[in-house]
Amino acid sequence: MPSILTEANATANATSRAAQIRLMIFDVDGILTDGSLHFGADGELIKTFNVLDGQGIRLLQQSGVATAIISARKSALVQRRASDLGITHVIQGSHDKRASFEQLLLTTGFSAGQCGFIGDDVIDLPVLLRVGFAASVPNGHHEVRQRVHHVTTAHGGGGAARELCDFILRAQGNYEAALAPYLA
Repeated sequence: MPSILTEANATANATSRAAQIRLMIFDVDGILTDGSLHFGADGELIKTFNVLDGQGIRLLQQSGVATAIISARKSALVQRRASDLGITHVIQGSHDKRASFEQLLLTTGFSAGQCGFIGDDVIDLPVLLRVGFAASVPNGHHEVRQRVHHVTTAHGGGGAARELCDFILRAQGNYEAALAPYLA
């Protein structure tokens, strides 16, 4: 019985934290993609993004939650995807994600407690341990999954970002309003 209570308390805590988010930050590889790196014959990098994730990000933005990307890799494809989704805060090539996060706080004016971050590997821990709402994916590194408030059911690149956006929308009481234009 204690594990059920613990799980219920953890879910309530994650929901309460998600309700406070004003800025949601996404890692890319392993979150918005499945983490695979595909190289073409000329050495160009190919990434695959999930359209469900994109729609979730748009719904989150429309509800008033700002979005950002902090990624260790640098890719023109990520910049293009961010542009397509209206994500204006994009930090790439960041191997010191803590410093990038601090810069993002200065740029946006949000406090760490008003931010959420979803990441999957130990390079993400310096941000995950500072934000008000930390999330990961089931295929994320075990050290990360142990330290976050919420782990999605879907894997990175397989709808995890959409699932997380829906979770935040529900926590903030905005889920039904976000869907309303599509149900009219």
